[in-house]
Amino acid sequence: MAIDRWLLHQHWQGNHPPTLRFYTWEPAAISLGYHQRQWPDHWQTLTWQGQPLELVRRPTGGRAVLHQGDLTYAIVTSGLTGNRLQVYQQLCQFLIQGWRSLGVDLDYGTAGRGYIHNPNCFGTATGADLVTRQGAKLIGSAQFRKGDAVLQHGSIQLQPQVDLFQRVFGAELVVPTLPLDLPQSELIATVVQALRKAAQDYFGMELVSQPLSESEWQAIRDWQVDRFSG
Repeated sequence: MAIDRWLLHQHWQGNHPPTLRFYTWEPAAISLGYHQRQWPDHWQTLTWQGQPLELVRRPTGGRAVLHQGDLTYAIVTSGLTGNRLQVYQQLCQFLIQGWRSLGVDLDYGTAGRGYIHNPNCFGTATGADLVTRQGAKLIGSAQFRKGDAVLQHGSIQLQPQVDLFQRVFGAELVVPTLPLDLPQSELIATVVQALRKAAQDYFGMELVSQPLSESEWQAIRDWQVDRFSG
């Protein structure tokens, strides 16, 4: 997620084009919303498959997200008009179209302001989130803006472990039913391909795959050090 914020900063400065990323987490982790200041004490000692379940902080707001069995997307762009919810819905259209091509219809959530009292992002679904027709939350999203530039990223629940979710949040996870009975690696590849095609069609652009260069990796590390030093 440090990469997400660095890409936003670079795009805001005019040094980097709009970007769409997909990534997974290894090892599993919990990301906290930027303004989230309270969470259960037992999160400090959680483990999963023999490794600590690390806590990281997102540059975006919202509640805690368990990153295990999910796919994270991030989009950095600019020049969008409208209020925050309207921007969410502009950017979410490619997600809706991509999942429709896979046989899953999605709608926006309807939770009110009370969601802020729930420490679990997937315990509620706001107008920025996407739920299946059966009411299960498939995608939780959050935003961060810098001038005219916007970062929107979110977690897509693919194959979450219900027992781990229970240990973290002490609540039952309503798992979306997906018409894709595939091993995790094939499932991720299938979803990424569908969402990439949908993004190209919806935004009318061609996406070019480009890994970060070693100099960019170093710039991200240096930028993080500069931000948090002093």
